[in-house]
Amino acid sequence: MREQLALKGGGTNSDAALKGYIRNADDSSAVTTADAGLNATGSDLGYLRVFVFALFFVFGGITSLNDVIIPKLKELFTLSYAEVMTVQSAFFGAYFIISLPAAALVRRIGYMRSAVVGLSLMMIGCLLFIPASSSALFQMFLIALFIVAAGITVVQVVANPLISLLGPPATVHSRLTFAQAFNSLGTTIFPYAGSALILGSLTTVDPTTLSGFALTSYRAQATHIIGATYLGLALTLLVLAIMVWWYRNHLREQRIPGSSWREALGLLRVPRFIFGASCIFLYVGAEVAIGSLIVNYLMQADVLGLGQQAAGEHVPLYWGGAMVGRFIGSYVLRLFSPGKILAVAAAGVMVLLFIASHTTGAVSGWSLLAIGLCNSIMFPTIFSLASEGLGARSASASGIIAVAIVGGAVIPPLTGHVADAFSLRTALIVPAICHLGILAYGIYARRPAVAAGRA
Repeated sequence: MREQLALKGGGTNSDAALKGYIRNADDSSAVTTADAGLNATGSDLGYLRVFVFALFFVFGGITSLNDVIIPKLKELFTLSYAEVMTVQSAFFGAYFIISLPAAALVRRIGYMRSAVVGLSLMMIGCLLFIPASSSALFQMFLIALFIVAAGITVVQVVANPLISLLGPPATVHSRLTFAQAFNSLGTTIFPYAGSALILGSLTTVDPTTLSGFALTSYRAQATHIIGATYLGLALTLLVLAIMVWWYRNHLREQRIPGSSWREALGLLRVPRFIFGASCIFLYVGAEVAIGSLIVNYLMQADVLGLGQQAAGEHVPLYWGGAMVGRFIGSYVLRLFSPGKILAVAAAGVMVLLFIASHTTGAVSGWSLLAIGLCNSIMFPTIFSLASEGLGARSASASGIIAVAIVGGAVIPPLTGHVADAFSLRTALIVPAICHLGILAYGIYARRPAVAAGRA
């Protein structure tokens, strides 16, 4: 029995949308799509879902390593919070620059080949950590991180719309949340390993006591360990890219007439969509800002007073909460209004931020870590709510939403400036304000969307 699926597409800024067919695993003939749809057997769906889950796992895990290297780079190069948060600016700035070209690439060469390009860029970026380590220059790390993020952007432009179309429209909120759970699995595992490898090295040395050649030598040794860690990631990405290339013909796309630039820009006049895209900006920025500060926050004497490595090993609890919440959310979202659940989750984050900033000791530290659980369903729910009712223009919506991820480049440095001017506790007001906007969107989008007319 074949399942008819609505094609949401994977791009934004071309005059053609994606149309494709999947090779039938039980037949040597190809199954061709009709109109803007996709026919697939159950075995095809299973294979492609596993493929997308793997992509979510990898790009989530590598992204979360920023939370580990930020405190290390801050220590090594004696940076302020605002300065070290440029790590996130370099990383998430790639979404603003690369998202639209990535969408055009997907339309030109297809999902699988685009995924290989993205994985290859990620591999190149990881390899650039080696010359960055040799030079022991902070700017070189920013360049390497930008290239890694460029590859992740391509992979994410492939993954989000692909998982949306691999199943019936009625369960798209649940399915995307379930896929995001694999993203959180990566963000749970990678920081723990990264803390042991990166933050656990040279812990007996205090760089503030060094100067001249001794400081330069320490920086070179510490950054070499970072480079070795990313070299291992590069080799892993190479293997994954080869595997995806080997199976590249399991999904084939053909170009058909679709949305134009004018139609894509017309989405900016759809209130539900533009509000949702703005909330993606707010959510990613707030999530990244909190994750980036966790290590330093938990190291404070009036919070948990942990050492750098021990604090780093708590980061997976933040992301692990998101993983657990997404597996639970994939079920709950089938039962209740996604907008209402989003509003409740945003309110929960605001309460936890208030507790974290107004208490001390374990209550303060664990309140901050618990935010991951409330964050869990936000990205996939905002994404699917914003795209709801757009029909064929969901292809354009996907790319525009990917651009909004640039919030991760803007809000963390702003949070860092507040931390430098006041304190880490005071800085938590920035992500709290972001979640106030998300709460408002949950209330606004609590009812199913009607089909949006063409602009």
